[in-house]
Amino acid sequence: MTTTDRCPVAFPLRRPGKPFPAPEYVEYRALDGLVESVLPTGARVWLVTRHEDVRTVLTDPRISSNPAHPGFPRPGKTVGVPSQDEVPGWFVALDPPEHGRFRRTLIPEFTVRQVREMRPAIQQIVDARIDAMLAAGSTADLIADFALPVPSLVISSLLGVPKADRDFFEAKTRVLVTLSSGDEEREAASRALLRYLNRLIAVKRKRPGDDLLSRLLAEGTLSGPELSGVSMLLLIAGHETTANNIGLGVVTLLSHPRWIGDERAVEELLRYYSVADLVAFRVAVEDVEIGGQLIRAGEGIVPLVAAANHDGTVFERPAEFDPGRSARSHVAFGYGVHQCLGQNLVRVEMDIAYRTLFERIPTLELAVPVEELPLKYDGVLYGLHALPVRWQEGA
Repeated sequence: MTTTDRCPVAFPLRRPGKPFPAPEYVEYRALDGLVESVLPTGARVWLVTRHEDVRTVLTDPRISSNPAHPGFPRPGKTVGVPSQDEVPGWFVALDPPEHGRFRRTLIPEFTVRQVREMRPAIQQIVDARIDAMLAAGSTADLIADFALPVPSLVISSLLGVPKADRDFFEAKTRVLVTLSSGDEEREAASRALLRYLNRLIAVKRKRPGDDLLSRLLAEGTLSGPELSGVSMLLLIAGHETTANNIGLGVVTLLSHPRWIGDERAVEELLRYYSVADLVAFRVAVEDVEIGGQLIRAGEGIVPLVAAANHDGTVFERPAEFDPGRSARSHVAFGYGVHQCLGQNLVRVEMDIAYRTLFERIPTLELAVPVEELPLKYDGVLYGLHALPVRWQEGA
């Protein structure tokens, strides 16, 4: 068992001009035990960077994702996982067996078969967005005009959210996933989203439709507040993460055109970017040993997804984009009981988005140098604020 008197390191928030994943992840993986870090709040946490250790943290029952436990790490007062008191139904913040009740209710909506049946509707949304871009000229901001609206419209359709309300929930989500948002601003955005969803659920009770909210209401396994929280989680997770993946993936495929159209590219892009590097905060509820390091009950733990997905002992030449490798063991969607419920949907959305975009606009290219693209250094998730592109007329 390792003990360390090393000084805590700064928490690995993204900084302008700093590569992602953080170069120090390589150094941390090589050290004995784990690395202690300090959150912006001053709280100390253990950083977990090795692939095997990250998977252990995400599956060990002595480690909790519930922020109600003493010592649970939060980057800020209103940043991080909300408790059930704050947002009932935010089930990723629950441990088994409570977590299982929500997951069992939702799993049938996100099976491979169910998502496969959604492909025609997703294809229609993708084609419509490309039609709109082509009709507007030969330039676009691919984030605002394509990468964001595609998953936003998909999750809106799935939940039964009117298309007219998409701008509203996208704006509120943007506040919640931006680290620089103030506490009052973030709390107001959360309240506004929940109020909106409560009204929408009330409408669905009276006039159910062919959508997820109506089906969950009919099933009756979730309370009204829980259903609002579940819907809020699905809305946020269902479009923000996918939008970031689509935008970054387009940039990479433009730089590596030989992989355009190769179905293996999606899995490698998920590993390569690991946009949700800083979301899986945990706390030990019992003393536990991870990677030879003793972690005491009540100590915070942050498994770093990007560090695990760039572990050279698992992925040869991890800094290289290589869809020819086997990337299925990545943890971009988490691991264990908390593995992302919507991963099948994300994969299909990315696949359809890339394939259709490059088939229909074969002359697509960046309108600015790669180094000038505005990266999200202030976001909970890694991504791009904008993606200026252009193409030849008539493409």
